[in-house]
Amino acid sequence: MFKKLNDKDRKRLKRKIHIRKRLFGTEARPRMTVYRSNSNLSVQVINDDAGVTLAAVSTLEKDLSSLKANIASGTKIGEEIGRRLKEKNITTVVFDRNGYLYHGVVKAIADGARSAGIEF
Repeated sequence: MFKKLNDKDRKRLKRKIHIRKRLFGTEARPRMTVYRSNSNLSVQVINDDAGVTLAAVSTLEKDLSSLKANIASGTKIGEEIGRRLKEKNITTVVFDRNGYLYHGVVKAIADGARSAGIEF
């Protein structure tokens, strides 16, 4: 029923739980969470008070399907989520790296969102 986690996944899950204890998205400052797989990237902005997703961007979308899970694509995904948040008049978010190290693609997404005018 449950998949046995390998050491890498177990460590990420522990980091994720430890991080999520302190992070909480509100209406004024929603939580921007990142998910990355070997081939795709996904970013969601979530209001945890209401339990709703305010905006989302993924490389699975038709417009962005040419992007892969690399640093250049991470920057473009960050800029796109920043643009969508600006349309909804959201300027500040809480960044949830979802247990991933703040390095490489995760950092590129954050830098792309910052360049679009989003504050963390």
